[in-house]
Amino acid sequence: MATASTLPCLLKTFFSHHHHKLSLLSISRHSHQYLSTLSLHSSSKTRCFSSSSSTNAPSPQKNIIKILQQRGLVESITSESLQTVCTATPLKVYCGFDPTAQSLHLGNLIGLIILSWFSRCGHVPVALIGGATGRVGDPSGKTLERPELDVKTLENNVSCISDIVRKILGDDAVILNNYDWWKDVTFLDFLKNVGRFARIGTMMGKESVKRRLEASESGLSFTEFSYQLLQGYDFVHLFDKMGVSVQIGGSDQWGNITAGTDLIRKILHTDGAYGLTFPLLLKSDGTKFGKSEDGAIWLSSSMLSPFKFYQYFFNVPDADVVKFLKILTFLSLEEINVIEEEMGKSGYVPNTAQRKLAEEVTRFVHGQDGLEEALKATEALKPGAETKLDWKTIEGIAEDVPSFSMKLDQVLNYGLVDLSVSTGLLDSKSAARRMLKQGGLYLNNCRVDSEGRKIEVEDIVEGKVLLLSAGKKNKMIVRIS
Repeated sequence: MATASTLPCLLKTFFSHHHHKLSLLSISRHSHQYLSTLSLHSSSKTRCFSSSSSTNAPSPQKNIIKILQQRGLVESITSESLQTVCTATPLKVYCGFDPTAQSLHLGNLIGLIILSWFSRCGHVPVALIGGATGRVGDPSGKTLERPELDVKTLENNVSCISDIVRKILGDDAVILNNYDWWKDVTFLDFLKNVGRFARIGTMMGKESVKRRLEASESGLSFTEFSYQLLQGYDFVHLFDKMGVSVQIGGSDQWGNITAGTDLIRKILHTDGAYGLTFPLLLKSDGTKFGKSEDGAIWLSSSMLSPFKFYQYFFNVPDADVVKFLKILTFLSLEEINVIEEEMGKSGYVPNTAQRKLAEEVTRFVHGQDGLEEALKATEALKPGAETKLDWKTIEGIAEDVPSFSMKLDQVLNYGLVDLSVSTGLLDSKSAARRMLKQGGLYLNNCRVDSEGRKIEVEDIVEGKVLLLSAGKKNKMIVRIS
């Protein structure tokens, strides 16, 4: 006999482990009959999201779909009628984020940017954190089943991602956790109210399923095969209970998104739901944009400093920078065209366009404070820069600069020429003296002019560190232990 705990066993504890039986949240047959007011819960904040709240939002003045298309942010839409609908009334638009790590990464950034574009055009952005679907794992784009996360890790990831989304999108965004409605669903109710509307042939025809079956020797588990129904029902729930009529996602999410619009059509008997996908972020050579030598480009400052985030975009090739300015920033197309024209003129200062890209994206993700931190750390890499160094700024570049620990009494009154050799900054005293004479030896970004220069108390930044530089690129952080 199937019980309330059967579905969790089959879908990796996807539903609640509570021992009391709770019925599936009833689904209205008339999509326009929304609840007048609903309290929506995120991991750390409760927000009131009224079905009539859209009437108080600014009336959309621009065709958001056209804006996105002009910037290269639309891959496919389920119906061209969305072009008309989006200019007639404010919409509620959602994008899902599965909590597979403590932070979102660059691959998630376009979803946040498009949600922000909708918000700027008078619509309501909704970020759905997959506290439930994260327990199953989306097979899209994967050749192996995702590793299972324990509940504590998953809940921490949900909380961290919610904080990131709130910081980036601000208070205008609604942040939800789909575990809030899935935790009360039993396996039998799921089969009765959702499964009976799904057709195996259609599910097998989804690109994410076909690719997985072709690419993986281990095939596809029932758990992962069911993912499209779980995400599809999320759309049904959000559409019916909260008036969310548009779902966006990457191009690899097309099958999951259309699973939702199909379920809405069959269960709620309406064609009022829409899906939109955006292209994957690719470089001009066709390779995926969003990876570095050290791994993923995380959006959390605790996993990747604003400085390193900034530097990643600052080093984008010329061939890609205009495309990324259109996709990843909110600069007008006219302003971007001016930048592109300047790049082709003589006298163009190299990396000017990249600097603008890095500034705009870093500000969007990390805020003005994060951008200023990144700029200060960037200046710290330039010997002779006028920016006053502090301990936090030096720590911002610490991952990219070698360090050497010394006790305070080993540093005070120690000659800088000797220190540059003992720390390994330079190979010999003769090399240090030569560098000094050439004007290339720096202490805390200040040029050293005297061979007799010794370290004094006031040289030690906040009593913790020194920054030595030999030329433009050779640096050493001396930590005072």
